[in-house]
Amino acid sequence: MKVFSLQVFCIILYAGILHCHAQARYTFVVEETPYTRLCSNNTILTVNGQFPGPTLYVNKGDTIIVDVINNANYNITIHWHGVNQPRNPWSDGPEWITQCPIQPGANFTQTIIFSNEEGTLWWHAHSDWARATVHGAVVIYPENGTSYPFPEPDAEVPIILGEWWKSNIYDVYDEFLQTRGDPNTSDAYMINGQPGDLYPCSSPGTFTLHVDYGLTYLLRIINAAMQDILFFAVANHSLTVVGSDASYTKPFTSDYIAISPGQTIDVLLCANQMPDHYYMAAKAYASTFNITFDNTTTTAIIQYSGNYTPSSTPSLPNLPLYNDTNASVNFTGNLRSLADVDHPIDVPTNITHEFFYTLSVNAFPCPNTSCAGPNGTRLASSINNISFVNPSIDILEAYYNSINGLFGTQFPDFPPLVFNYTAQYLPFELEIPQQATEVRVLDYNSTIELVFQGTNLVAGVDHPMHLHGFSFYVVGWGLGNFDKDKDPLNYNLVDPPLQNTIAVPINGWTTIRFKANNPGVWFMHCHLDRHMSWGMNTVFIVRNGNASNARLLPPPSMPPC
Repeated sequence: MKVFSLQVFCIILYAGILHCHAQARYTFVVEETPYTRLCSNNTILTVNGQFPGPTLYVNKGDTIIVDVINNANYNITIHWHGVNQPRNPWSDGPEWITQCPIQPGANFTQTIIFSNEEGTLWWHAHSDWARATVHGAVVIYPENGTSYPFPEPDAEVPIILGEWWKSNIYDVYDEFLQTRGDPNTSDAYMINGQPGDLYPCSSPGTFTLHVDYGLTYLLRIINAAMQDILFFAVANHSLTVVGSDASYTKPFTSDYIAISPGQTIDVLLCANQMPDHYYMAAKAYASTFNITFDNTTTTAIIQYSGNYTPSSTPSLPNLPLYNDTNASVNFTGNLRSLADVDHPIDVPTNITHEFFYTLSVNAFPCPNTSCAGPNGTRLASSINNISFVNPSIDILEAYYNSINGLFGTQFPDFPPLVFNYTAQYLPFELEIPQQATEVRVLDYNSTIELVFQGTNLVAGVDHPMHLHGFSFYVVGWGLGNFDKDKDPLNYNLVDPPLQNTIAVPINGWTTIRFKANNPGVWFMHCHLDRHMSWGMNTVFIVRNGNASNARLLPPPSMPPC
């Protein structure tokens, strides 16, 4: 629910001027709520009883307050995905990184500071696997007095793609931890909380978008799925992409989109077809050989207004094949920043730190080969052969209060071993990572070039990598091993997309650049939740700068450990 009172928020600008404006304040009550899907009842975690949760509407540059009240029986944290939160990691949300979880019966007031973001983002739980049902959209309108860089649409609609398990998600998570193999796949994908009428017992609730012929609709698409990149399309309609991750893009038209977990894509849909009912649909892109995945298709309905007799069955769109890597990377490769006078870009060119991070699925031996991974092993994952271990106190608190011994600062800039990362067969000894809690400390305003390199250890797979506290420019990508002499020659430094989540292609590489101008502790991780649970994570600590507006904000009252 939204509290319809406003707080007056004042800050002293660097020029000494007292600037005040009203802040919207919201209440998020996390609670267990009964829901029925796929012919069975389940109790899920929700915010304010809603699934998906409430949509937040703000303008560029706003600051809002959210009071999170935990009335559930599980720990919880809330993350504002893609909100850079300048100098304010205290409200960023990942458990054991920037806060201890909010315990049952407790609450935590979060201040969400929007800065340069404009478009669509989302919020979600960042504790265990609660985000399967605890998530919602964030719509960031242009600043007052400005407008979209494209013709204003006639209507706007959030489209949230998700997953559903018939079992309680905590039971799925606990079994996943106990077997130490891959988790059980979902029973359905969803569009705005509904599986669609290709699933049993689902027709009455299927989400329907009512459209008028000749009007244009802005679809704000969010992939809230836990484990899969998704293909999405609308039958007989093309989509004009105009934004991704709260940054505008050069418009381009496509018959489908490929969207990673954590990513948002804004598209314009022109209702220009013969009045009828048409399916919008989503299904998995699953590139890894011999890995089980949810191969079902979720649908919603585009329903034209008017007097006509609809087709007996709506048309289905032609989605790419589930293992069509070219379809996935070609779509992502079409993204370009708008890069116009009103939306300039600033790609770092004078690089102070070059990092090379290998992304691997790993395996540990198990006693008596008793685990559910390949050959009885325990599955893990790593960055530069380090599988991240959560500390007992969150890293931000330990850093701010100079508590020693909870984390190391020796995260490697390069992998410990150089090998043919994408070879078909790799020695077993390379599969075993080091377990540690290591971070990389960066000086304020340093400029970073980071090459993500996927490996074929255990199983090659796409990795949607997400960085908290920053958006980054995606300046290059390719399949196979990165070539440090040839590949940089083809970097796009003119109009690379500005994103917060990027899919590193299976057995391929992606290069990003960003400026470390946000002091604090910031999490970087794979947004496939099984990989994050296995340890494909690391942390950047950005030191304070010299100016007062380049220093970490003081802490609020934080949840106790």
